[in-house]
Amino acid sequence: MDIFGSVGHLLNGFGDAMTYANLLYCFVGVFVGMMVGVLPGLGPTTATALLLPLSFGMEPVASIIMLSGIYYGAMYGGTITSVLINTPGESASVITCLDGYPLAQQGRAGAALGIAGIGSFIGGIISLLALVFVGPPLAQFALKFGPPEFFALMALGLVTVVGLMGKSLIKGLIAAAVGMSLSLIGTDPVSGTDRFIFDQPYLMGGLDLVCVAMGLFGLSEIMLGMENLSLQKKITHKITGVLPRKEEWWPNLKAIGRGTAIGSFIGLIPGTNSVIPAILSYSLEKKVAKDPSRFGKGALEGVAGPETANNAYCGTALIPLFTLGIPSSPTIAIIMGAFIMHGLTPGPTLFSEKPEVVWAIIASMFIGNVMLIIMNLPLAGCWARVTLIPEKLLYPVILAISILGAYTSSNSVWGVGIALACGLAGYFMKKLEIPMAPVILTFVLGRLMETALLQSLRLFNGSILAFFQRPITGVILGLAILILLFSVFSGLKEKFAADDVEM
Repeated sequence: MDIFGSVGHLLNGFGDAMTYANLLYCFVGVFVGMMVGVLPGLGPTTATALLLPLSFGMEPVASIIMLSGIYYGAMYGGTITSVLINTPGESASVITCLDGYPLAQQGRAGAALGIAGIGSFIGGIISLLALVFVGPPLAQFALKFGPPEFFALMALGLVTVVGLMGKSLIKGLIAAAVGMSLSLIGTDPVSGTDRFIFDQPYLMGGLDLVCVAMGLFGLSEIMLGMENLSLQKKITHKITGVLPRKEEWWPNLKAIGRGTAIGSFIGLIPGTNSVIPAILSYSLEKKVAKDPSRFGKGALEGVAGPETANNAYCGTALIPLFTLGIPSSPTIAIIMGAFIMHGLTPGPTLFSEKPEVVWAIIASMFIGNVMLIIMNLPLAGCWARVTLIPEKLLYPVILAISILGAYTSSNSVWGVGIALACGLAGYFMKKLEIPMAPVILTFVLGRLMETALLQSLRLFNGSILAFFQRPITGVILGLAILILLFSVFSGLKEKFAADDVEM
């Protein structure tokens, strides 16, 4: 597909996305995403899991438009509390606290929120343009992939998750093993025999994604939150003037450009998350600054770069999902579940078989970013007041939604039991600092990986070495092994360094 073909499909997508119903669902998604970003502790993954059951009766396009809106909307909302009360609404906004809150203390909260909103909008739009022009040719290339190539890609994504998303490689491997074990429950995809169902007919179809996600992310977060009910936070910083000074525009525009490049590139790598581009962007801005000592004391570039990077990440992070069928984060794994739930298969055939769906979703993201910039700048003070909602009122509502959603998705009390069991498991895993991301990603990809592996072994007559005899598969698996070895050596190096300090 050439450039003009992509533009034509995008324009058709705008026609579908701008219907009354789809505009409404887009607004609902970004509105909820903003609120989730503002409320500390929830995050886009939890919100997406909670609202997934509500999309059962919706049209596929409207459903995914809403869930995607929550995903990128949360990136905008997390900035507000980071700047005003030094509390990140979601993980990617942790870096924003370093310079955003000092700016608010200096009376420049408006400038910090303004440049963050402008950078988020620019980064989001440019990354979506990358999705428009990179996605279709990559999907065409991926059509040449067979089961071995898809297995290698999924293995690379999971290894990257295990290596990058936890403080300990062992804990990352434990999390991946838990998710993979849960994915094996049900019927064997090749032989059709039942396994790990313990004579329970309900388990023959495997565990429901909605129930597992709600338990791991929603219920576990409630349990952790109930341990320490915080006092209401006071907003002490007024928002005046949402634009930088004249002399600050050029340095911050350069920071936005660098942040866009970093976020867009990191989004293409399966297994990463939005925290990584934010950290890399902040480090780069500090290195290229004429006066690095300003950082941590109220440098506007320290807000512009990271905020742009984490929003640019959101657009290109959808490219592996749309073109290869590989989710690159827990939130996108849940969005992938919504695709599957509505009878759609993310991957290289999505652009050719369901172009009206994929282009309407992409077009809605452009519209959603416009909605967010309008909602973000003038209404920042109003959004910040959402943090005044007491947790003792918020958690019962989330609990009720979780239980109702688990029951609705499975039409059975079994679903509620699975959600509660996963919630308890998630609670203890978080207490032990075992990362959640590998659990949900391996759960979603486990069955797909198993099918691809078994098909490949039949193709190769059971030979494992044959994987490395195919150029693409060999390169991808070799890269996965290198990442795993790097993670092992890094972990050992940190352990030995810690032992030396103690001695």
